[in-house]
Order: sequence, then structure tokens, then C-alpha cells
Amino acid sequence: MEYETLRTRSEGAIGRLTLARPDRLNAIGLSMMREIRAAAQAFDAQPQVRVVVVEGEGRSFCAGADLKDSPVAEATPREGGPSWAERREVGQMGLRMADALEGMRAVTIARVHGHAVGGGLVLMAACDLRVVAEDTVLSIPEVDLGIPLAWGGIPRLVREIGPALTKELVMTCRRFTPREARAAGFVNRVVAPERLDAEVDALAATLAAKPSVPVTITKEHVNAIARHNGEGSTAFADGDALLASVFDPESLEAARNYRKRALGGAGSQGADN
Repeated sequence: MEYETLRTRSEGAIGRLTLARPDRLNAIGLSMMREIRAAAQAFDAQPQVRVVVVEGEGRSFCAGADLKDSPVAEATPREGGPSWAERREVGQMGLRMADALEGMRAVTIARVHGHAVGGGLVLMAACDLRVVAEDTVLSIPEVDLGIPLAWGGIPRLVREIGPALTKELVMTCRRFTPREARAAGFVNRVVAPERLDAEVDALAATLAAKPSVPVTITKEHVNAIARHNGEGSTAFADGDALLASVFDPESLEAARNYRKRALGGAGSQGADN
């Protein structure tokens, strides 16, 4: 398939899903959300593909939601604009994107470098395994933007790193290191930047060489246990939470201030630059 914001390819048992907006640090807009869902479905239609590497082109993995193509902006009510149901569909789009990535049959490996911010961190969490360059910047700036972390990010982080650290990282918006993320159990491997490709390629080759049935069963079994352990933690209303945030004056002011800081320079980047 041809995409505007992605590149995909497969060689034998290994596929690659590459976020391809390097000029915007692979920030995620509405088109990319739709295309990631479509790419996940396309890989599921290729039974020979056992492993998919999820990566970002250029200087970063993913700078989060695109401030110039924001689902929140599209969901904001205005005269003559979309209906509530249409706005809610936009609000839910990030959750559906992350669910599609997590639900892929193939084992997914996030190859992370540069920045993984906000929604980029959610993309990491939706992947099965995560290999991260040691100089990568990780952060979750949504609260500073006046919005809650959506796209299924809260239940995924609680599942991976526990409630206390999730609260701290989301509420403080502080940057944290790949080594801290690994110590918390969120990251599988932290490697020198020059070793990132070799490490990811070796891991992908190892997994692709294993018998596919027990690997697939293991992935589904672990995911089922994680869902059971997180019973009651659901992201079904993420879109509603995003819609609610656009009415709060304090949140709107925070978003304006953040955009001034983030877009006051080059004006072409995503959520945290």
C-alpha cells in the first residue's frame, strides 16, 4: 500500500513500519493515525511476516501529537463544525490507532531514538518489545498542554510501570532517561546509538527464526494476563476526556502557553521540542 505519512516494507519474515515525517520529528496527525491502523491491518494480511519493527525516520522516533494537526483542535466545537458524534470519533482515533498496533499478530519491536514524547511513548507502549538508544529523550507533556494523556496511554503505562510512577511521570511532565525506563520495566534494552540498528536487527532475526505458533500464543497469552490484571483499567472514554478538556479555561491557557514555547522557534515540530 502507498501511504502519505508512513513507509512499510517486508523482507521474508521481518517487516518495517516507518513513521515518515522527519521534518516534523514524526509527529502524529490525523492522517498518520489512520495510516498506522491501515498498516497494522495490512501486516496482519501477510502471514509470512512474524516480526514488525516500528521506527521513526530522521532525527527522532516520534515527537507526539502534531500541534498543527491536532485531534483536540479538530474536536473543538465551532459554529457549522462537525457534530458531537463526529468530534468524538476524532477524539477516539488515537486510541484505535494504538489498539490496532498492539493487536497485531506479528511481534512488534519499537526502535526508539531521538525523542519519544507523549503519543510517541504510547506507540512504544503498544509495541511488544522496546529497544532504545541511550541518548533518547522521553517525556509525557500532555498535562502541560492542558489535556489528559489519551490514546490508551494511562492503562498501558499502569500495566507496564505501575500506578505510582505513571502518576509521577504524567502529572509532572518531567523528562526521564531510557535507563530509568528500563529500571521500571518499560524498556527491554538500552544501547549506544551506534549499536541501535544492530541490536534491533539481531532481536528481530532471533524472533523470526523461532516457530511462529508458540511465539504467537505466548504474545496473546501474556497480553491476556496483562488485560486481566488490569481489569477495570479501560480507555474506552479517552475521546470524551479529550473533548472535555477543550472547555476548561485553565487547560486552554496552558495549551496556548505550551504552543508559544513549542512553536515559537522553528514552528514545525510536534509536541515537545
